[in-house]
Amino acid sequence: MTTTEGTTPAPAEPAGNARLLPQTGDEYLESLRDGREVWIYGERVKDVTTHPAFRNGARSMARLYDAFHKPETASTMLRPTDTGSGGQTHPFFKVARSKQDLRDSVAAIQTWQDIGFGWIGRTPDYKAAMLTSLGAIPEWYGEYESNARFWYKESQEKVLHMAHAIANPPVDRGLPVEDTRDVFVHVERETDAGLIISGAKVVATGSPLTQNIFVTHFMAPVQDKAFALTFIAPSAGKGIKYLARASYEQAAATASSPFDYPLSSRLDENDAILIFDNALIPWENVLVYDVAKVQEFGVATRWTPRAVLQSSVRFTTKLEFVIGLIQKALHITGSRDPKAVQAQLGELIAARNMLVGLRDGMIEGAEPGPGGAIEPNQAYTRAYAAHAPAIYRRMREVAQTVVSSGLIYLNSHAVDFSNPEIRPLMDRFMRGSNGTTALDRSRIMKTLWDAVGSEFGGRHDLYELNYFGQPQAHHLASFGGAMTDGTMARMEGLVDRFHEDYDLDGWTAPDLIRADDVRTIGK
Repeated sequence: MTTTEGTTPAPAEPAGNARLLPQTGDEYLESLRDGREVWIYGERVKDVTTHPAFRNGARSMARLYDAFHKPETASTMLRPTDTGSGGQTHPFFKVARSKQDLRDSVAAIQTWQDIGFGWIGRTPDYKAAMLTSLGAIPEWYGEYESNARFWYKESQEKVLHMAHAIANPPVDRGLPVEDTRDVFVHVERETDAGLIISGAKVVATGSPLTQNIFVTHFMAPVQDKAFALTFIAPSAGKGIKYLARASYEQAAATASSPFDYPLSSRLDENDAILIFDNALIPWENVLVYDVAKVQEFGVATRWTPRAVLQSSVRFTTKLEFVIGLIQKALHITGSRDPKAVQAQLGELIAARNMLVGLRDGMIEGAEPGPGGAIEPNQAYTRAYAAHAPAIYRRMREVAQTVVSSGLIYLNSHAVDFSNPEIRPLMDRFMRGSNGTTALDRSRIMKTLWDAVGSEFGGRHDLYELNYFGQPQAHHLASFGGAMTDGTMARMEGLVDRFHEDYDLDGWTAPDLIRADDVRTIGK
């Protein structure tokens, strides 16, 4: 491997030059034209903003940034910064100090999710869940405190789009981390400029279209400081490479059309393999380089409850979108009236309502967090994280059950409607119930198929199933939380108090009447 110790690309704004508003969609797109090393289908991508594998995904992300600058959304999307810049930012990029801060954050998150219809899993506000810890407890980062303060300010004022790469490749998991040095991210050596890093992270969702990458060691015990890292990498840094998975967007563009795959063709977030090949990470980008601290990172920063709050808004929006699709599909098939069908759709609506209640509980039951912050209630975040995957699986099952073969008997491509020889046949035999034209039927069914049946839809099922790890872990966390916060003691106390009212001889409570005058046994 070649050592690459060159300097990292300069940010879009000079360091320390505060912005009054976050970047625009055009500025975001321009920031991606930086020579980053993305590989797909055996070739290096010259420009992710024009390549058919990424270009409409990039523009879908740019729409989010444009929401800061549109009169109809700016009032929801913007709040004053707390960095002293005098500017405004997305409220979720600020340390929350009150329940109202969390309410404002959810309103902004919802605005973005409505733009992406709930299908963009890694909108920039997801990473804000962690980045706010840099502002809440910068002193926890010790010798890298100034770095924490800088990145809090930088990310807040620009609303940076930052990827999240924490998963190690699933290689030799039974061995200590140190025994898989050829695969896992580690320090090769230290230099005056920074750390020279090699190794890989997997499932770096959306990373080819981000401006920076947040990387940390996660979960597995570590003893060697070389692996005990948390840092922010520049997306176009030398020695940083992305091996992209197959692009659903490009597949739709090449062999299909937006009409046939309307989700795949613009909302695909490529889950790239992120490789550091003797890459320089400047000292200014390092947040943790210590065995003890990297193991405490998740507990000390307590970023997970905020991440769950953000994801609950996204997930609920996606669920609402699919429920709406199913309802329209049932209108087309003429099978909306049977009670059994309505009950299954009602089951999904009930699940949606439960998730909204959990989200509101996270806010209204908010608890004190690190550094004087306020954080979402963990009892509700654990409940959401435990149950959301099963709800998603059930949603797909209901869609496939109640719509059934309606998802399959569809025309091959949008161009079929332009063929005068077969168009009359399509209009006659592919029409839907209740006056639905063949064209409108095809539009709805193809969208629903893309959501629950295509490769894009299958990827989202896997994504939601593993979003916060195995549900068992969250059930165990709920149990542990109840044992430590007094909830279990209260529940056991209810039983104890119930039993205090009677004994072997009958009622002991003074207000209850003993049965001595009527009982026939044991007199």
